Amino acid sequence: MIDGSSVVVSIRENVVSVQERIVRACARSGRTRGEVTLVAVSKTFPASFIDDAIDAGITEVGENRVQEAREKKPLVRGAARWHLIGHLQTNKARDAVKLFDVIQAVDSLDLAEKLARAAEAHGKRLDVMLQVNIGDEPQKSGIERAEVEAVARQASALASLRVIGLMAIPPIGTPDASRPYFRELRSMRDALGLEHLSMGMSEDFEAAIEEGSTIVRVGRAIFGSRG
Repeated sequence: MIDGSSVVVSIRENVVSVQERIVRACARSGRTRGEVTLVAVSKTFPASFIDDAIDAGITEVGENRVQEAREKKPLVRGAARWHLIGHLQTNKARDAVKLFDVIQAVDSLDLAEKLARAAEAHGKRLDVMLQVNIGDEPQKSGIERAEVEAVARQASALASLRVIGLMAIPPIGTPDASRPYFRELRSMRDALGLEHLSMGMSEDFEAAIEEGSTIVRVGRAIFGSRG
């Protein structure tokens, strides 16, 4: 049986630890803490864990699936901005617009256009990020690197969307092995004149910050291992 009080303490301690690691990574790279947003990735964890994280200072929550967010969000007492970080099927665009403040995983112009129509119908200007298949991995979603500029230009022309940056998940490897991918994504972002870079997870968020990430997506280091 899980001791609820110990879970609360653990999440609080984990949040403090991650925040301290972010501060140190920022210091090493000559950046300020305010330049990096921490998104706590709560997929598979219950709403009570999200509330514990919010109580510990978390203000941004990430979910991978529309259905899971639909079930959990009404149960969360605390206030947070919600990010969709997992693959989004186009037929769920309308639900995603209603549930999320930021959609990070826009992996095609077709999806961007469907989100734009749903956002317009909902009377909302939606923040989105373009997901880049930075490692050219066939099993991963994402816009091909050669197509990012064209998709960014066309998506930015959609009045109900605000393209705020790029997101990527590099191939599995060590933090140092991820650095070339982080640098490439940063160069792409800079060339497009966008604000944000969402890169870095529990295993490599410090390296990502050192390479310019403005948003890190951290799950296990905050909530623990998933069952």
